[in-house]
Amino acid sequence: MLSKKATIGARVPKMNIEDAPLTSFHQRLTVYSSGGPFLDGYTLSIIGVALLQLGPRLDLGAVWSGLIGASALIGLFIGGFFGYVTDRVGRQLMYTVDLIVFIAGSIAQIFVGNAVELFILRLILGIAVGADYPIATSLLAEFAPRKHRGAMLGMQIVGWYVGATVAYIVGGLLIQFGGSEAWRWMLGSSAIPAIILVFMRKGTPESPRWLMSKGRKKEARKVVKEVFGENASVAEIAEDTQETSFRMVFSDGYLRRVLFVGLFEMFQVAPLFALYTFGPQVFKAYGIAQGGFANLGLIIISVLFLIGCIPALFLVNKMGRRPMIIWTFLAMTIGMLLLGLFPHGPLWIIFVGFFVYAIFSGGPNVLDWIYPNELFPTEIRGTAVGIATSISRIGAFVGTFILPIGLNTIGIGPTMMIGAIVTCAGLLVSIFMAPETTKKTLVEASSVDNG
Repeated sequence: MLSKKATIGARVPKMNIEDAPLTSFHQRLTVYSSGGPFLDGYTLSIIGVALLQLGPRLDLGAVWSGLIGASALIGLFIGGFFGYVTDRVGRQLMYTVDLIVFIAGSIAQIFVGNAVELFILRLILGIAVGADYPIATSLLAEFAPRKHRGAMLGMQIVGWYVGATVAYIVGGLLIQFGGSEAWRWMLGSSAIPAIILVFMRKGTPESPRWLMSKGRKKEARKVVKEVFGENASVAEIAEDTQETSFRMVFSDGYLRRVLFVGLFEMFQVAPLFALYTFGPQVFKAYGIAQGGFANLGLIIISVLFLIGCIPALFLVNKMGRRPMIIWTFLAMTIGMLLLGLFPHGPLWIIFVGFFVYAIFSGGPNVLDWIYPNELFPTEIRGTAVGIATSISRIGAFVGTFILPIGLNTIGIGPTMMIGAIVTCAGLLVSIFMAPETTKKTLVEASSVDNG
């Protein structure tokens, strides 16, 4: 046992924050950051239910239905480029500004009078949510210890599916009890969680990694000590940083990574977002009963997507990023093939197809949030995540836009076969391009020498 004198003279070892324990701060930040994905899932899903009413009210055809359903995705594409802004001015400020824009746009939807107005407002909502993706996830990644980083980032997709599930529940209740103008309240309801989120995020500190990258070492030390304790040091998060620039994102070392993340996300979310946006119409095409049963079916499918994320969160470190994305894409392709090959039943095969696709989508869904934030350094993390998100939303827009047109022209079977081909393309991208970042520090994972 050390004497009092020896104890006083002993040097307290510095804490490496990459190996810090999980704290209540990390848990709160994970929840706050998942607010953006929650709003995304809610906004995208509620429009699918609202279209059942607003389509006839605004006299929408297949083209306008597709445009309005996909308008938020166009906004997400634009909003992704705000990652560059957050790399320039910081994570903390943009963390709140985007939500204020989202709230205003949500409330304005209540008063729309035509398809053009609704298209523009949902475009604005998409921009706000798209901006939040690189902001919130960069902030979360830069605070996360490496042992918990995969689960913390992966939890963002849980927020997305919770938002989607809540949207179907709210939409179903309003369809049942809200009258002929219920669609207005459905669309405006997204303001409520956004307002709550603004107050929850108040007081979130700036990223110490971003502060260090801008030479603001004193501020970085203060944040690190407040979050991790007095014996924490900023030394191990110091990087050989460069000035934030688009040129660096598209340099030889990082261009391949941008393409990998953008392409695998694009091929994953194109069928998924289309199914979520036009879930009621897809169920109708399969001959599944409409009304309350159909809405219950959508809730069940949404819950399956959510459940599929749970094992992925636990296995992403044990199984590894690369094996997980390859095997789950393979299973998703099989599920989509079942939906395409058996458009007229039997009913149990259709539900098996949905089940397999939904459950195994958990792997790529979780990695959507992990890979982009691990593969790029601090000075371009937000920029790269935003660009990759924007690339992915091109596919999401195309899938969402053409799905109602496909249902009306070639039918549900061929439409789902196209979805299977797209999902298989994601499998091929993963086989040839997916790197392994498991158990690496953020500096190691983002180094161009890693894969």
